[in-house]
Amino acid sequence: MYNYILGTIESNGTNAIVIDNQGIGYNIFVSNPYAFEIGKEYKVYVYTHQTEYETALYGFKTLEEKELFLKLINVKGLGPKVAMPMFATGSVSGIIDAIDRENVLYLTKFPKVGDKLARQIILDLKGKLAASTKESAESNELVSVLESLGYKTNDIKKILPKVNYSDTIENQIKEALKLMLKG
Repeated sequence: MYNYILGTIESNGTNAIVIDNQGIGYNIFVSNPYAFEIGKEYKVYVYTHQTEYETALYGFKTLEEKELFLKLINVKGLGPKVAMPMFATGSVSGIIDAIDRENVLYLTKFPKVGDKLARQIILDLKGKLAASTKESAESNELVSVLESLGYKTNDIKKILPKVNYSDTIENQIKEALKLMLKG
């Protein structure tokens, strides 16, 4: 229904935020409400989950989080209320890596994800997710910038998994340059 909502954060609770967009306050369930500063404007990517009993909005800071969430909720036995907490303690690249490496132990650290559900996630999604966030459009832009500065592609690929892609491209570049200097 909605792709994203751009607005000002009015409040945050234990599992949701209220974002004001032109006088309408949207209650959006998020993995970490305190990552959103009250009074600041954000673009929150949303998913509308509708059942016969409720309609709820689930929100994400990045499009990559939303896309992974949509794939996770298609796994048998894994709904939005189980998938959402995975983003509170796990990163997109960490979750994808755990699925691709069949790391059941990593997946079972999330609330309500037992051994059986972790194995179902791996069975349903292994090999069907992007190799990692390295392949995202943001990282392609980062690679282009670093290559234009004279860095070699092999050296760049080594530091990409360590970069925070939820940050602005400017901060990604700063972080990548620091990592490149560390060697």
